[in-house]
Amino acid sequence: MTDRDGATPDWLQVRRGQAPLVVSIPHTGTEIPDGIEAKLASPWLARKDADWWIDILYGFAADLDATIVRTAISRTVIDVNRDPSGVSLYPGQATTELCPSTTFDGEPLYREGQAPDAEEIALRRTRYFDPYHQALHAEIARLKQRHRTLVVYDCHSIRSIIPRLFEGTLPVFNLGTNSGRSCHPALAGTVEALCRSSGRETAVNGRFKGGYITRSLGEPDKGVHALQIELACRGYVDEPLGPVSEMTWPTPFDAAYAAPLRETLGSILHACLVFARAAR
Repeated sequence: MTDRDGATPDWLQVRRGQAPLVVSIPHTGTEIPDGIEAKLASPWLARKDADWWIDILYGFAADLDATIVRTAISRTVIDVNRDPSGVSLYPGQATTELCPSTTFDGEPLYREGQAPDAEEIALRRTRYFDPYHQALHAEIARLKQRHRTLVVYDCHSIRSIIPRLFEGTLPVFNLGTNSGRSCHPALAGTVEALCRSSGRETAVNGRFKGGYITRSLGEPDKGVHALQIELACRGYVDEPLGPVSEMTWPTPFDAAYAAPLRETLGSILHACLVFARAAR
């Protein structure tokens, strides 16, 4: 999690708490190095699929003394929630690559002939992907010295309607536990119940089962329980449903609009802490 001189790179933000909870925020970054941005078709397209405002939405996590790991680097540079081997997380379904070449809607991200080659992808992995995961592993190891059980909570959001990726309108809450393999059923059941009690549409291990972070870190038998919640954006911002343009997206964050969903998220993170502290 350090650069060559031993310091944490500026784009990698780690808030170290003492509670048995690690909050991962991998997709809110909008920073793109100049050399990469010059090759892109559009600065707006390059940031279109960010998990807009999720770091603000979950800002209360610090008050729970959670450890928070966030990258400020755009997922267009490299997606730290994809399998670095290149294996698809969702075989047979449309998705984006480790270094995406298109937006979620299928629009080309790079100028013709400017997409990264294997050498460039390997460089980005070393520079940005590996340090993010090293930070997650380091924080888990640190907290395991204090707690027998931890919860890793991976925060995500996505526009509600993206026909290329899924049919219809996505449920507001999409809980992923790698089909039950990344966390204990009791924790998953509690989180699901809280989502449903909000009165908002909820899916469990549906279109989104958890990405590489959830799948690689979740080891319930070793006391590390990982889950992902993918929020449909309309749950916390006044989202324009359907196709969006530079004039309409992203919608500004409105704390009052987001408050009801944020209350549910607070209950969920509290439940994660209760689970971790009660586990034996």
